[in-house]
Amino acid sequence: MSEPTEMAVHDDRLADQMERGDYVLAVVTATKPDFYKQAPLVPAADERDLPCFVLHTGQHYDDLLGHGLAEYGIEDRVAVDLGIRGDLSEKTAQVMTRIKRFAEVLDDRYPETTVLPVVHGDTLAAGVVPQAWMFATNQLVAHNEAGLRGMAPVSFDPSDDPETVVARQWDGEWERNRAEPFPEQYDTFVGSAASLYHFAPTELNRQHLRDEGYPEAVGGSERIPVVGNSVVDAIEMKKDADLDESVFDVYPALEERDDWIRVDVHRRANLLPERFESIVAAVVGLVEDGHNVNFVELNATEVALREYGLREKLVRLAEENDNFLFTGLWKKHAHVYEFLESGQCFAELTDSGSMQEELNHIDEALCLTARFNTDRPETVFDANTNLLVPPVSGEFVRETVEYVYEDDRTRKRMTEGPDLYGSDVGERIVDFLAERRDENPFEWAHERQGYAADADREFDYL
Repeated sequence: MSEPTEMAVHDDRLADQMERGDYVLAVVTATKPDFYKQAPLVPAADERDLPCFVLHTGQHYDDLLGHGLAEYGIEDRVAVDLGIRGDLSEKTAQVMTRIKRFAEVLDDRYPETTVLPVVHGDTLAAGVVPQAWMFATNQLVAHNEAGLRGMAPVSFDPSDDPETVVARQWDGEWERNRAEPFPEQYDTFVGSAASLYHFAPTELNRQHLRDEGYPEAVGGSERIPVVGNSVVDAIEMKKDADLDESVFDVYPALEERDDWIRVDVHRRANLLPERFESIVAAVVGLVEDGHNVNFVELNATEVALREYGLREKLVRLAEENDNFLFTGLWKKHAHVYEFLESGQCFAELTDSGSMQEELNHIDEALCLTARFNTDRPETVFDANTNLLVPPVSGEFVRETVEYVYEDDRTRKRMTEGPDLYGSDVGERIVDFLAERRDENPFEWAHERQGYAADADREFDYL
């Protein structure tokens, strides 16, 4: 078991927002992607004078993983830190019990105030917080970046040549395949069930939700608006960031060479032996073929490298080759954007969901996704700004990456694809919620069907 920690409620920060009105947003953050994708909601709420605080699960808390709270200016808006630690089961249990404790704090101090949590994406918090909140309060939540569902090409054969692999992705038939990523596909799927409002990034996400039975509108009130993805707001927030240190000061080699392939993999499925060894073999092959490669060692990646006895191989590769840079996680997200927009990066070989979105918005670098399916398939078959490079073997990955590198038509098509995720998304989400501040964040079947509730009778449904 992990060392237990305590939930911390910052009374002054909570009071600053709760005493401003009878409808308050609780922007939920858990991990690094939440910090920058949820951050735009906070200034948007401030501009509309809508009370808003941050509810942080505490999963990413150290100076490296937790830096995004400070980097995006929302650290001092954290009114409660649940202090969550441990493995998936431990974190789930802690979220359930600590959300209940926090709900009791709110009910005791601010019984007349409606608090609407806004969860994000496909993290553990997106799956567990809605359920925990519903069980504790008999109320639902709002879900930013809802409807992420995995899809994969119907026809894929690793013996195909790279040109055929590309054509079948961009022009072929796709089907739903929710097997991965795990547990993210589970989290986003179950989180939908306890959400009243689903903010869909694209029409495809809304269609997934409709197909699962979620109503597009109830009583004339929209429930699944297509708003875009707030990652575009995060990119714009850092576009002209006044950095005290450039990424090229931190890693001078990135400026000395160009056409870098930045590699970041961390998904559980890609850490399986055969898949992970294929990715590492591809990296070694690309370096030996003369390509400039930056391998980013995330926490999970380091564990896998040590487990399979591959870390020393990459350390030696970095010592013996000027075109291989072996780094840890980049602390500042602004540095990632600075590099991707600099023209020094040819492509990101990634298994990140967010990176597929970001590189749809950023034209200077390409996205190559080391997965068999993707929950951002629109970046592939709609925008053509992304390609799946399944890690079936080191040779397959290397040859596919080199095909894209060498084929001018493919590179041109990938850089010219349309932006899918809109603009001012945080403002659109907050405007939508502000207009519905008088709606009850829960409904019984008779209410959904238009029958009036008996407002004079109250009871504990438990």
